[in-house]
Formats: sequence, C-alpha cells, structure tokens
Amino acid sequence: MASKGKVFESEARWLRDERTDAVIVQVTVHDSINHHLYPLTCSTTPDMEWLIFASNRSGAWQFYKAKFPQGEIVQLTDDHQGISGYSGHITHDGRELLFTAHGEIRAVDLENLKERVIAAWDGASLGEVNLSKSGEWLVTAMKWKGKNYLAVVKTDGSKAELIFESERTIIHPQFCPVDETLIEYAQDPAPRMWLIRRDGSGNTCLYQHGNDEFVVHETWLGETGDLVFVHWRFALKRMKLKHSEPVPCPESITTIANINAWHIAPNKAGTHLVCDTNHPDIGLLLIDVATGEYQTLCYPQASCQGTQWATTRYATKEDSERAGREDWALSWMEGKADTIYGPQWTHPHPSWSADEHWIVYDSDASGTTQVYACRLLL
Repeated sequence: MASKGKVFESEARWLRDERTDAVIVQVTVHDSINHHLYPLTCSTTPDMEWLIFASNRSGAWQFYKAKFPQGEIVQLTDDHQGISGYSGHITHDGRELLFTAHGEIRAVDLENLKERVIAAWDGASLGEVNLSKSGEWLVTAMKWKGKNYLAVVKTDGSKAELIFESERTIIHPQFCPVDETLIEYAQDPAPRMWLIRRDGSGNTCLYQHGNDEFVVHETWLGETGDLVFVHWRFALKRMKLKHSEPVPCPESITTIANINAWHIAPNKAGTHLVCDTNHPDIGLLLIDVATGEYQTLCYPQASCQGTQWATTRYATKEDSERAGREDWALSWMEGKADTIYGPQWTHPHPSWSADEHWIVYDSDASGTTQVYACRLLL
C-alpha cells in the first residue's frame, strides 16, 4: 500500500466540453475510483492551491490533495482499513481536513500530515462531517449499537456529545451558515427535513410528507437563512423560514424551477445553485434562484446509477431486500452492494470551489470515476 506523503506526478488534462465549449480540467486519471468530497462541502482549500479528493488507488480508501488546477498529487492518509471518503470537510483556515473512519472523527494537517483523533465511539458508523461558521463545532450522523444519533463535537476535542437519538436513519446534518446553534438534518425515508438546536432541544419536522413524495438533497440556501430541496424528479423548491421558538418554522414553500435537479449546491450568497440532472441527464446546470432560469455548464456523461432514481418514491424495506443490499449503515456511500441509490461515485455531485470560479464534479465516463472541474464564465 502506498504510504502517507507519497507524491504522484500531475494527472491533470485540459479539455473542452463538445457541446458548451466550457473549459474543463480533469484532475485525476488513475485507473481507480477517484471522487471529490461530499457536494455539500467545498473540495478546494480556501487559497485555491489544492483540491482534496478520495481514491482507492492504494487498495483502500485514502485522502489525497492535488495542486489545482494542475500539479503534483500527495497522499494525506494511510489507514490500512481505509477512511470514509465522503466524510471530509476542510477547516475554514485551510489547515486541516476533518473526516471520519472506524468510529472516530479525525483531523489531518494538510501540510505536515500529522493526524489527531477528535472524538471516538467504538464500533460506530459515522457519516460526513459538517463544520459550524466559527469552526468551533462539528456535527455528524451516527449509527451505533442499533440506534441512530446526531453527534456534536468541539473541533479541539474538548467536548463530544450525542444530542439526539432516533429509531430512524439520520443523514446529512448541516449547521446553519448564519446561526451555528441551529442544525438541519434528514431522517430517512419520510418525512425527511428536520431542525434541531445544537444542544439537542427543539427537534422539529419542517415538512410532513409521505413515502410517495420523494424529497431529497435539502441544504441551506447559502447565507439567506432559507432552505432549498428537490422534489424528485419534478421541481427545485425553496423553503422560507421565519423566526419562531424553539426553532424557525416554514413561512412558505415556492418553486424555483420545474426541472429535474438532482444533487444541488448553492453559492455562499444563495443567488445561484449548481446541480446535476438525471432521468433525463441534461448536464450540469447553473440556476438563478431569483428567476429560475438556468444554463447548461457541461455534460459529465456519468453513468448516474441507482435503480430508485428511475422512480418517484423512496426505497422501501422490500426494495432493499430485492436489491440484496448488505450492511445498511452510514458507510453506504462507499458500499459496493448499494444498487438502489448508487454507487455514489457514479453521480457527478457538483460543488463550488472556494473562489466560486469553478464547479468540481465526478464522472465515470472514462470507465472509472475521475475528478473534474468546470470553469465558470464570469
């Protein structure tokens, strides 16, 4: 297995999208699976010097950094069992990558590659890490001892607590960008969208819906204080929140665009969203939130796998059993057995670069998943 600190030559290739003429850099070409961080976080360092990605090129999932837009690639981790490749979150100062592996929340220094354990729960399965505005707090979802939890942790390791327990699966917790006492998260399957305070109080369902209304990929609309979500495959919607106690409540839900937006990511100001599309795949779209108008940035031509996406409802227990899915846990994002919603690395998962001049995405059009970045025309 390749070791931490190993340096690979640049794999960057410059391309043009045949249909939109967009400038694209293919960051990786190695004959392995390579993907950027989860789309709800940024994969580039704040100074735009590096792009962080996960790869199984060494035989197990590890994190790497690639000079951006082109240059050397450096291996950041060397866990012999592999890390959770979609769990990473770069700290606001760009010094560390926070991530999860084997029941632990860890941090690796992006310069000297030293690692530290921030919190640990023996035998737990942890999801992606999300960081608060101040950088003082992080949140992650957890499966542990047959239960589902939200875990809130101080990034200096001085405090770690389970603030909420549920019988239902918990996924994708996110701190509010303008109020770090507030966390939005999803329960799976429906009803999906919930708010809770950082101390575990005020747990509230934001929208009551059944299994046949396929609500997915909710996130904060930048720093507006509102939420956006997908009603799959029909519409991209905005939920305006108003002040109330113990947590904000919906004031209105409006349609931004009647489009088959899939994975969505807003810019910091909340004025634009980028999304991939599926059934049909009409490329990566840049959407104006105010008008609903959109333009196609490029066509990733990813295989976009997952049988459930061809439907308009959540997967049931029976669907999972028919698919033969094994070991349903928060590590499903790396699971080969998931034929219902993935594998996730076959989805483009677009996200914004730190300077918002690039859109980072994945595609397996070449046969194995690689990391790409499309330059925005500003």
